[in-house]
Amino acid sequence: MELKPRNVYLEEISHSRTERMKWWNDARFGMFVHWGIYALIGRNEWVQAIECIPPDEYEQLADDFQPQPGAPREWARLAKAAGMKYMVLTTKHHEGYCLWDTRQTDYNAVKRGPGRDLVAEYVEACREFDLKVGFYYSLMDWHHPDGGRCLYDTAARRRFIDFTHGCVRELMTNYGKIDILWYDVPQPLVNPEGWESDAMNQMVRDLQPHILMNNRAVLPEDFSTPEGHVRPAETGRGWEACMTFNDTSWGYMPSAARDSWTTRDILKMLNTASGGQGNLLLNIGPTPDGAVPEEAVKPLETVGKWLEQNSEAVYGTVDRAPLGTCACGDCSQKGKTVYFWCRCWPGKEFGLGGFKTPLKSARFLVSGESISFKQEGYRILLRDLPETSPDSLAGVTVIALEFDEPPEHQPRASTPALTVR
Repeated sequence: MELKPRNVYLEEISHSRTERMKWWNDARFGMFVHWGIYALIGRNEWVQAIECIPPDEYEQLADDFQPQPGAPREWARLAKAAGMKYMVLTTKHHEGYCLWDTRQTDYNAVKRGPGRDLVAEYVEACREFDLKVGFYYSLMDWHHPDGGRCLYDTAARRRFIDFTHGCVRELMTNYGKIDILWYDVPQPLVNPEGWESDAMNQMVRDLQPHILMNNRAVLPEDFSTPEGHVRPAETGRGWEACMTFNDTSWGYMPSAARDSWTTRDILKMLNTASGGQGNLLLNIGPTPDGAVPEEAVKPLETVGKWLEQNSEAVYGTVDRAPLGTCACGDCSQKGKTVYFWCRCWPGKEFGLGGFKTPLKSARFLVSGESISFKQEGYRILLRDLPETSPDSLAGVTVIALEFDEPPEHQPRASTPALTVR
């Protein structure tokens, strides 16, 4: 394959990006799965580095990694029930253990541990439940003898780059169509020249022309990946907030279960993501045998039931950022429709301030029932509301406000009614 100059390559993929990302922009919600040997220890996926476990000692754990057959099917079933549209699995995390039948190293799930290709099981499960398939791949590798040496030894760097590109090529070749490649941690090499990212990513696109790639191989590619917070990234660029389920560990960690997100927490993250033209990639860390952690099941299933009733406010292309109009919740918008996510039910009536455009109608998404309203100046007053939130699942009621045209909104500080005289 002839290597294209970087500027030519980046220009080419920019032309196809809108079409390639359409499904992703509509999806808004995906499942991240961190799974590896670290699940056996249950003290964070970085446990080998954090606790300075010698590589020879840590490697022996591979033989004890014996997940139940078909475990990925349970993840996919839950992802589907939660309203998620795609999944991303850690095919190799920083520990270097590969979950597929790679020729690059014997430190893999076929030759050490379960004796099965776990990536193949995952892909099969995704396709059974009609979920897009994503592969996570950590560039950093604590197991490979050249994983650290490559920083200062040119021969080691050549070996490690060949290993890395070989792993990525296998993942892009052996499992049919792959929808997402999610790189992580470009260390110890810190630039695309070190990783030969131009050649690697062009190879990926040659094998998987429709694939989406994140920005963690030190090239911008298709989308950015804010981590640990849900805030929009660069304007006009795809972004996906990746979040743990407990704000403590990506891998299985039973002691962190008490800090797990609730249904309302997840809906708040979804509100921010969808309202900011981004996605939420919410992680689970399966147990050593591959089971979904118990604390994740009920919140995700409840989110899925909520989305069945309120999907209009989440999926699809959001035209612009949310409009903050009320202390009771937050807004997102599509064209002429503003969706007000009411988290703190105010009672029989409440006002939305700052809208300059005439309101045509208001309704509850959960039932379609119309809402009485009055509009004067910059104020919309919603009236004759029920005493309690109509949403029985999470107490998050979405109200759809239909305007005659895409609404203009006056910033609160400059609303004429509040001007000091």
